[in-house]
Amino acid sequence: MIALSLAEIAEVVGGQTHDIPDPSVMVTGPVVRDSREAVPGSLFVAFVGERADGHDYARAVVETGAVAVLGSRPVGVPAIVVDDVQRALGALARHVVERLGATLVALTGSAGKTSTKDLIAQVLRTKAPTVFTPGSLNNEIGLPLTALSATAETRFLVLEMGARGIGHIRYLTELTPPRIGLVLNVGSAHIGEFGGREQIAQAKGELVESLPPAEEGGVAVLNADDPYVKAMAARTTARVLLFGESDEADVRAENVTLTAAGQPSFSLHTPSGCSDVTMRLYGEHHVSNALAAAAVAHELGMSAKEIATALSEAGSLSRWRMEVTERPDGVTIVNDAYNANPESMKAALRALAAMGRGRRTWAVLGRMAELGDEALAEHDAVGRLAVRLNVGKLVAVGGREASWLQLGAYNEGSWGEESVHVSDAQAAVDLLRSELRPGDVVLVKASRSVGLESVAQALLETGAEGEVAAR
Repeated sequence: MIALSLAEIAEVVGGQTHDIPDPSVMVTGPVVRDSREAVPGSLFVAFVGERADGHDYARAVVETGAVAVLGSRPVGVPAIVVDDVQRALGALARHVVERLGATLVALTGSAGKTSTKDLIAQVLRTKAPTVFTPGSLNNEIGLPLTALSATAETRFLVLEMGARGIGHIRYLTELTPPRIGLVLNVGSAHIGEFGGREQIAQAKGELVESLPPAEEGGVAVLNADDPYVKAMAARTTARVLLFGESDEADVRAENVTLTAAGQPSFSLHTPSGCSDVTMRLYGEHHVSNALAAAAVAHELGMSAKEIATALSEAGSLSRWRMEVTERPDGVTIVNDAYNANPESMKAALRALAAMGRGRRTWAVLGRMAELGDEALAEHDAVGRLAVRLNVGKLVAVGGREASWLQLGAYNEGSWGEESVHVSDAQAAVDLLRSELRPGDVVLVKASRSVGLESVAQALLETGAEGEVAAR
């Protein structure tokens, strides 16, 4: 964080100082909520959670070198005490962002947020110092913590914004007001909580509503291929920049193909020129993510060639998202188990089909959460798609929703040993260990709560004799 005195922080957050002999002492290190991350000069934010109370670690973090604690009660060490720690953290983030000279880019969408955010960051940091959301820390706590990690040298601040209801993104944009807002898509993730796509579009569009007008530099980057997103142009006074594969897109892809390994290749067209891209990521769905990143980079002054070079060199920064690892015996494990929704599940299956040309493929799939009344239809559709894509074997893992996956495969004509329903992750591991053979490609994917990353990890440990070649 940029250096601030404890007195200034207390004033910004509306807090009272306790046990602080010298309020002019500066916070020069990071703002952290995990006591294990405290370092000399840091500010420790004490939250009261279901399993732990951060205030209980206050003395330990100060002994480690933290300057003070931001909490809701005195703790016997230097502290700034507020009524609402989350609100105070947000106010501090807003104060720091306003002092920065950085361009703030915010993005949201139903699918692909984290992968796109990682691509944007990798492209922009070839131009100037860039700070971006780590992993998927895109909520009311993770977003301000990311903003507070920016320094005086930061030129681009890239923030992922998630939402589970109307008003969530509006609140996040009040903490960290963006100049450039990107909306990727409106899908069915969390549709059970929102109630329908129209409500999801309403929530995601809060981002473009928050942007400054065009004459003040506001830019809305919208997906021309998604009608819900494209319609958001009417909800903003910012200038609109379209990306996609349609002819009307300002930033678009042409001649999209996949390499033998399943990596997308295309010709990138921007208003400043065109250049060829061959990505290191897997799956055609990354073309849209790359175009979104390219549109942001173009807006920030990068040439088509610079953008294409950076996109071609970019990799996956967040774990368990299409992580492709080849075992010494030739079995390829695709760990995409961080999360799942209908759109990302179908994209992963198409990527598996592309990667598995001429090889036997396995789709180890589990429950997609928060689909509400659409759950049966969406799981059935995924099972059907696995059959249509000629996936060699579907392994549905878990309870009722997994049975719906297998039901979809049956309804599409999959019989015999082409699909199987197992009770849990260990049963899936036992099955795969007994049946995998060299050259097979295995996709592992489900919602985060299912924990199917354990399947991928167990399979990699099984094949860990010798050096595992990861790519």
